[in-house]
Amino acid sequence: MEDPVAPGAGSPPANGNGNGNGGGKGKQAPPKGREVFRSQRRESEGSVDCPTLEFEYGDADGHAAELSELYSYTENLEFTTNRRCFEEDFKTQVQGKEWLELEEDAQKAYVMGLLDRLEVVSRERRLKVARAVLYLAQGTFGECDSEVDVLHWSRYNCFLLYQMGTFSAFLELLHMEIDNSQACSSAVRKPAISIADSTELRVLLSVLYLLVENIRLERETDSCGWRTARETFRTELSFSMHNEEPFALLLFSMVTKFCSGLAPHFPIKKVLLLLWKVVMQLLTKQDSLDIYNERDLFKTEEPATEEEEESAGDGERTLDGELDLLEQDPLVPPPLSQATLSAERVAFPKGLPWAPKVRQKDIEHFLELSRNKFIGFTLGQDTDTLVGLPRPIHESVKTLKQHKYVSIADVQIKNEEELEKCPMSLGEEVVPETPCEILYQGMLYSLPQYMIALLKILLAAAPTSKAKTDSINILADVLPEEMPVTVLQSMKLGIDVNRHKEIIVKSISALLLLLLKHFKLNHIYQFEYVSQHLVFANCIPLILKFFNQNILSYITAKNSISVLDYPCCTIQDLPELTTESLEAGDNNQFCWRNLFSCINLLRLLNKLTKWKHSRTMMLVVFKSAPILKRALKVKQAMLQLYVLKLLKIQTKYLGRQWRKSNMKTMSAIYQKVRHRMNDDWAYGNDIDARPWDFQAEECTLRANIEAFNSRRYDRPQDSEFSPVDNCLQSVLGQRLDLPEDFHCSYEIWLEREVFSQPICWEELLQNH
Repeated sequence: MEDPVAPGAGSPPANGNGNGNGGGKGKQAPPKGREVFRSQRRESEGSVDCPTLEFEYGDADGHAAELSELYSYTENLEFTTNRRCFEEDFKTQVQGKEWLELEEDAQKAYVMGLLDRLEVVSRERRLKVARAVLYLAQGTFGECDSEVDVLHWSRYNCFLLYQMGTFSAFLELLHMEIDNSQACSSAVRKPAISIADSTELRVLLSVLYLLVENIRLERETDSCGWRTARETFRTELSFSMHNEEPFALLLFSMVTKFCSGLAPHFPIKKVLLLLWKVVMQLLTKQDSLDIYNERDLFKTEEPATEEEEESAGDGERTLDGELDLLEQDPLVPPPLSQATLSAERVAFPKGLPWAPKVRQKDIEHFLELSRNKFIGFTLGQDTDTLVGLPRPIHESVKTLKQHKYVSIADVQIKNEEELEKCPMSLGEEVVPETPCEILYQGMLYSLPQYMIALLKILLAAAPTSKAKTDSINILADVLPEEMPVTVLQSMKLGIDVNRHKEIIVKSISALLLLLLKHFKLNHIYQFEYVSQHLVFANCIPLILKFFNQNILSYITAKNSISVLDYPCCTIQDLPELTTESLEAGDNNQFCWRNLFSCINLLRLLNKLTKWKHSRTMMLVVFKSAPILKRALKVKQAMLQLYVLKLLKIQTKYLGRQWRKSNMKTMSAIYQKVRHRMNDDWAYGNDIDARPWDFQAEECTLRANIEAFNSRRYDRPQDSEFSPVDNCLQSVLGQRLDLPEDFHCSYEIWLEREVFSQPICWEELLQNH
């Protein structure tokens, strides 16, 4: 398997405390005496002066923020170019009016004319028309007075453009640009690639992104026509149209082509943003995956739905409120004025704020130990027979069964085992053609290359990565044609480059998490297939390398210039570059996209390592504990929850001394993370702590995945298990299409091959 992580990225940190390279400070003399003790104590407790961050996790940032991240600051001059191209074309078609003054029918007629003018041979003329369409999608800002108006008309125009067939037209143009061998070969030969090399692609991808993002946004005031258009668009993105591959697969192929070096001019940030939003529009949104279900807080025994079971299995629930996990008590009820629960449910229970869960394996293991102890033999997987066991054991088994949790994954694995054992008696499996299933089928044979390419780009965009000659260039769509000559221009470009990398990390982390979540709901082995290829491509050390920095500085970074963000830059004249204008960013206490990325990567790491002892040991080998502990300095409930989950699964391997010196962290894990009823996570005597054959574990999983993929997706048409007609009358009664010359030579063939040939009945009987 190809390794996207550069040398050194996959190696464990050089020291235990892992200071990282994000602090920007030089080496200091080591503290001595009491200072050593105090520094170690501060490190063990993870204390730092950081305010509680009021962050609301969601599928994506606000609408305006998501649109603004599509453009780099280097592209700002092109807003004027787009406007000029539109106005020049509009004046030749409509006299004496502006776009906003036209009736809807007149607007549709003009758009139809624009799409007709796209079908020209001249690339230059085609680009001007495409820029005019882009200006419409950007909200015809030349006729607007405020940012709100720009966003409103951008959404209105995007629905209008889609209804007139703009998406299909631009998709054809995108195919043409991807296959443009002249542009690819020209870019490969260039020593330095700039934003000018991706002009056509950036215009096309921007229009497609604006269509996807504006139509994806749902509002209560949307008309029936818009709602219908949204569903039609979702179907168009999800399924193969006109015998073509789904749109997401085309974008995945662009990612792999870019990483292979065949198309270094591709604007990879725009490709990744569009890919993320298309997959989000493919796949049905699962709200319950990220919403904290308050029923669990009160330990009710109501049956859970499939979505709730999945979310419970992954622990993907945000905490109720932004509490600091290390400092505050979650069991203290909120003031009555803030309580959203009904009066009869305000009383909080005593104990932990979640119900423990038990697996079938846990019950079997408990009964195995009990039977060996009291009756001297075991009954295998039998969990019902309790003959000969003391009464307390009966009560224990009853309690364990009351908290038994069967995940969707367990059901799917059991069904898969039965299908493998009895392929003929159970018949052919009916696989529903859901958008998720179609996406997996399309990705299946190239999925390893897709995962490697995404991780290569993630490595290049990580702030801890150093520039290397063999690394891929992800700055093709941010570097200007002429490099800056003044200090202020250099500062602006530096901010733009850092912002560019942050957006790439955000899109890749969100995309990978989205794929894992929905593939796990669709089928566990689809999830495991993606997960295993991510692990093979060194995703675990890559994420740890990402966190081996001053994560608090990364989350509070201000790599943005508010006056240059869309749509603000389209309403106001671009200010003159000054130090004050560059430093005048928002007043938020954190960067939303960076905190969002960190949580996504932690969730991704949790999904890859959960119930996988070999991967848990990778966390231990790469010395992840001090790296993860430093992330606890960020006082945000959801981020800390997933850090504590990762620390919990490896505490039994870290030794008694680590547990002894990190009691506050151990206490936080106990209070905040769901536990199994008989889970010995805090001690080293659990059965799961014994030596494991890690290679055999991964090989067994890989064999199961290959069997699943082979059975479901690689079946030949004429299989050996195809049904055979054994009825003599039925076979002889079938009509066969015989060639015309057969009737002429039939009697001759019958005489030569049948009547004139003697039959040796004794030999025939001996052979059979």
